[in-house]
Amino acid sequence: MVVAGALSRLAESVPPLIPDRDEARRWAERELADPRYAIAEPTPLDRIARAIAEFFESLFSAELPAVWGPWVAIVAAVVVGLVILAAFLVWGVPRVTARPRTTVDLFGVDEQRSADQLRREASSSAARGDWDDAIVLRFRALARGLVERGAVDTPPGATVHAFARAAARAFPGHADELESAAAAFDDVRYLRRPGTEDLYRRVVSVDETVRAMPPVLPVLAGASS
Repeated sequence: MVVAGALSRLAESVPPLIPDRDEARRWAERELADPRYAIAEPTPLDRIARAIAEFFESLFSAELPAVWGPWVAIVAAVVVGLVILAAFLVWGVPRVTARPRTTVDLFGVDEQRSADQLRREASSSAARGDWDDAIVLRFRALARGLVERGAVDTPPGATVHAFARAAARAFPGHADELESAAAAFDDVRYLRRPGTEDLYRRVVSVDETVRAMPPVLPVLAGASS
């Protein structure tokens, strides 16, 4: 009897293995009060991002909610199109800008001077009456300027007349003037004919003309021999 009484008292002191409903609720509340569960909960920002993602997923899914209907997808497409159009109006259409090269092969010479530098040197030569040098420098300025603008490309070995033909494709209304300037350069540089002020002014005129005009072709006009 003594043993039975001791076992009965022990059983009463040990909590039941299967709690009742109220005890189970209290256990759950104590467990969920642990800070680690609060950390694991999604933040308001997470909930907003998830709601936006679910919205766009539903827009482009095969089955749209009946309450939305097909008009929601149409409105969304129009909004996207307006945003793209606004971006074009604000920032313009993306374009490829040709980078001026540091060194350009101009008729067998690696030219490092810019078009503006060549023009200044040509003017200095003309002021001294050195028409040969002035003509050569000004024509090189013409060629270098068009290369810098991306209007004409001058591959290694290109001749002055090949350059003139390529430039004429970019400026078709001035083919004759370009060819005449190329002939002046050719006469002075290779045929050793004396340069004159008239020939120099001819090169200056065509350089200034095409310099003030946009090229017709949207891509580089290659100069080949």
